[in-house]
Amino acid sequence: METAYTYLALSGLLTILLWTPYILARLFTWGLPTFLHNYPDNFPAEQPEPPLWAQRAQRAHLNMVETMPAFIAVVIAAGYFAAQKPEIAASAGHWAMIFFFARIAHAVVYTLGIPFLRTPVYLVSWLAVLVIGAQVFL
Repeated sequence: METAYTYLALSGLLTILLWTPYILARLFTWGLPTFLHNYPDNFPAEQPEPPLWAQRAQRAHLNMVETMPAFIAVVIAAGYFAAQKPEIAASAGHWAMIFFFARIAHAVVYTLGIPFLRTPVYLVSWLAVLVIGAQVFL
């Protein structure tokens, strides 16, 4: 389970770091004084428009935030049941690694707006969560 836990931790770090691009874009779009003031005047009704790539980066980050609870739950459950079924540990580690790299690819593809790849890459990470979860019950 060490591998699965390593990729769980890396996925947590990735989740934290994915906000960086759109926050930096906000800094440059709003300007330092407005950024440090917290919000522009009349926010949120009026605000400087961030670049499209930054909007996509924010949605990629939010998607990761939404996906992490399920990933955390299945990895922890796999760790719990690995004592009874040792074969779960290696497989969970493998699928946790797939999840992590699929989520990196998803963030890159989503932020760059590469057509036709966002959903398939997301589905790979979704499949990884399902496979880890299914191992607990099969």
